Amino acid sequence: MNILRAFFTLLPIITIPLLTSPSTSAAEPTLTLSYEEPHWLIIHGDQIPGKEIRINYLEAYCRADSTDADWGKHTVIKHKPQLISLSDDQTTLKLRDTVSDGLIVDHTIRASSDEVEFQIKAHNPTNQRSEAHWAQPCIRLGDFTGFPNRGGDLDDYLPKCFVFLDGTLVRMPNIQPWAKQARYIPGQVWCPKGVPRTDVNPRPLSSLVPSNGLIGCYSGDEKMIFAVAFEPYQELFQGVARCLHSDFRLGGLLPNETKKIKGKIYLMNTDLPKLMTRYKSDFTEQQP
Repeated sequence: MNILRAFFTLLPIITIPLLTSPSTSAAEPTLTLSYEEPHWLIIHGDQIPGKEIRINYLEAYCRADSTDADWGKHTVIKHKPQLISLSDDQTTLKLRDTVSDGLIVDHTIRASSDEVEFQIKAHNPTNQRSEAHWAQPCIRLGDFTGFPNRGGDLDDYLPKCFVFLDGTLVRMPNIQPWAKQARYIPGQVWCPKGVPRTDVNPRPLSSLVPSNGLIGCYSGDEKMIFAVAFEPYQELFQGVARCLHSDFRLGGLLPNETKKIKGKIYLMNTDLPKLMTRYKSDFTEQQP
């Protein structure tokens, strides 16, 4: 027994490192959400230029026959937003919009490390058809693109912005022709196939048809890319608040009809092939 004790005493001490599972490794920073009245959805993240992106969510619910109509007197349908809940970790936010014609629209918005997901359910509990044909999330991108959010040349951020034409990403200053005539100027609207050209924003309407529902921009230092898509969508729009829109389509709801809409905002390091792979997987309906 003494011999065995001596043998083990002389053995070298071997330390075995603890294996660290992926769940215990340093996690990627997660985007978070907040909400400010009257209807501001805010995406927060230390990785975002300016630390946040503000969205007028929703700027408006809109009637059809809007392309050449008065915005305030005809197009906009009033609505009342209500914050239903925000999770303790600030990654899941629920809203309810009550539109003045009785339409109820519930929004579930979830943030993760590099995207924000929108699940929207519109229901018409009335005995009249809803006039809401589309709605506008107005995404403000001045800070992200490296320009002030107010004042100055409202087109200064356009070199950072893009849409897809004939399957190719095209930055907005390079898009020709660029429409310049409309009831209200400036701005630019792209209307997809299947949506009446009489039913979009009363800003200059491009003769060009987007090849998909993705619109976005690069950060000021070009290290990050922002992109947004909704399905179904009514229009893509470059607006006058250094904003970009993928405005989602409702199409008017019949009595007791329910419709579902989905959306994604991508906030990721600049990697266009990766963005396109994710977009094509998330929005199979928008692929040619």
